[in-house]
Amino acid sequence: QVPLEESGGGLVQPGGSLRLSCPASGSIFSTKTMGWYRQAPGKQRELVAHITRDGIANYVNSVKGRFTISTNNAQNTMYLQMNGLKPEDTANYYCNTVPPIYVWGQGTQVTVSS
Repeated sequence: QVPLEESGGGLVQPGGSLRLSCPASGSIFSTKTMGWYRQAPGKQRELVAHITRDGIANYVNSVKGRFTISTNNAQNTMYLQMNGLKPEDTANYYCNTVPPIYVWGQGTQVTVSS
C-alpha cells in the first residue's frame, strides 16, 4: 500500500489548536476503521483516536475532550482537530487504518511549546 500523506502539523503554543489532514483514495473510510497515531521521541507509537466506518469515534484518555476525529467521505479525507494542546502532545502524528495496513508515511510533526 502506498503510504498515506499526513499534513497540518506545526509549532503551536500551549492551549493552541491545529487541524491535521489525511487524504486517502477510494472507499477506505467506508470499509475500514481509521485512526490517528502519534510517536514521541523515545516512546512507542500509540493510537490516540480512531473512527469506525459507521462514524463512531474513540479516544485515548489523554486527549478526550480536546481532540476530535472526523472523516469527509466526499473529499476522501480524515481530520484530527486538536484543541487545548499541551506540551505532552508533542509528537509525530500519523494516520493509518486500525490495525495498520499501510506502510507508515513520514507523518506530520506537532510541537507544543512556549
